[in-house]
Amino acid sequence: MSISPNNEPITLLAISGSLRPNSSNHAVLNIVRDIIGDRANFVQFEGLADIPAFDDNPNPAKAVTDFRNLLSEADGVLICSPEYAFGIPGTLKNAIDWTVSSGELVNKPLVLITAATGGEKAHAAWLLIFSALSANIPDGNKLHLPYIRSKLDQNGQVKSPQVLNDIENVVDSLIKTINNVRVKAE
Repeated sequence: MSISPNNEPITLLAISGSLRPNSSNHAVLNIVRDIIGDRANFVQFEGLADIPAFDDNPNPAKAVTDFRNLLSEADGVLICSPEYAFGIPGTLKNAIDWTVSSGELVNKPLVLITAATGGEKAHAAWLLIFSALSANIPDGNKLHLPYIRSKLDQNGQVKSPQVLNDIENVVDSLIKTINNVRVKAE
């Protein structure tokens, strides 16, 4: 288990922007989980479909409060998003909208991986959204993986050593960002 400078284990919350369990985004998160190994507690959020439509209710549904709590408790967040019709997935955007007033992503170390056929527009849109929410996304915490299906084999494993290296680098960058935040907080 990776121990930060303050001797606390790191907890990473991983969120796939796809609801399909066999999606490329879930495959990428499985690869991330394997790369992380015992360096951190890896928690994958599976309740995206349960979050109701955003309405800024001061007393949100349990699914919303559970999601917010997971974000608050995590030392860092890793989001892997597809691109749908040149945009971001609505279910993930809806979940993120629930954090606008409550602020769980403010200064939160975050990695954005956009894994799609194209993905440029979704990647750019997410970076704007996370900037508006004041998430902590240094340059090393961003990864765009276009044509992701051609980079994975039938078992969801990366075929390209370069892509695997890119994923490893973004994971290492997230852990470094978390540790830097912890050192500054001491």
